[in-house]
Amino acid sequence: MGNRLSKIYTRTGDDGTTGLGDGSRVAKDSARVDAYGTVDEANSAIGLVLAAELPPDIRDLLTAIQHQLFDLGGELCIPGHAAIADADIDRLEASLDRYNEALPALKDFILPGGGEAGARCHLARTVVRRAERETVTLSRQEAVRPQAIRYLNRLSDLLFVLARVLARASGHGEVLWRHERR
Repeated sequence: MGNRLSKIYTRTGDDGTTGLGDGSRVAKDSARVDAYGTVDEANSAIGLVLAAELPPDIRDLLTAIQHQLFDLGGELCIPGHAAIADADIDRLEASLDRYNEALPALKDFILPGGGEAGARCHLARTVVRRAERETVTLSRQEAVRPQAIRYLNRLSDLLFVLARVLARASGHGEVLWRHERR
């Protein structure tokens, strides 16, 4: 483990820069900081999901994902660092398949909602989608491993499926978009 923080403020960022994991300094509004900052935000949004009542299997899955998101943030914060593996993406896909199997096929769009846990899961999904977009933006400027983008893509899909599962389990059900409401 690296250095422990004994003092939270350092004043080194007062000039609008921040330190990356490799010691280099970049602007706080750089594409790299946007990408790993939004991954951190996604991790916090999953923390909000975990603050709701959840089945133990989903709680365990989301807790493991939080650890992986922390690893992914590190990967994006340290240029050239690798933390997310193909096996991590495979595990997301296996979870996606397992939870989606029991759901009915989608015939309509679903609105975010379906009870507290489901709604929080939808919010986390949208933050992960933004993290994915910002990581793609970074990849157009600097080297980003494809696993980082694929992981975020699969995670947003998984959160959508989990939101559906949680909405149904809560008794609230899914909120379907009514395109002919007038």
